[in-house]
Amino acid sequence: MSSQFKPAIPRRYLLLLAGLFWAIAGLILCVRGFAWVEALGVHTMLVVEAASVVVAAGAYILWFSKLVMRNIARIRRLPDWACAFAFTAWHGYFMIGAMMTLGIALRNSDTPRIYLGIPYGIMGGVLLVGSAKFFREFMRTKGESSSPGTPSS
Repeated sequence: MSSQFKPAIPRRYLLLLAGLFWAIAGLILCVRGFAWVEALGVHTMLVVEAASVVVAAGAYILWFSKLVMRNIARIRRLPDWACAFAFTAWHGYFMIGAMMTLGIALRNSDTPRIYLGIPYGIMGGVLLVGSAKFFREFMRTKGESSSPGTPSS
């Protein structure tokens, strides 16, 4: 397939796209999770959400920080201009599809929403923290942007 059909953008903007993708997904999960645990009452909800934040921080530190750093390193190795869809590795799209399928299946299951709120909040928190790392790297690479014009062939 010809490269003229590949939507190329400056490499550093892949960091911004990855951060936006993770932030939007994280916000959606957090909003759903918070709405589902709202029925617990304010005091209990705050305790559950505080515990979720602690678990999310631990999960990010133990597993997801490595994933984010590998993704950032992969993006940094790409050419100055790269396909806009390269903000995640090709196998990352399978993971995204699997997680979306699991989320849809859980939402459509008979599992009470109050029990789904906790893992949704945790995963949303992990994604939001990860997005901050992508945004920070995007800002750090500000002076490295490619010169304007068309990408080289």
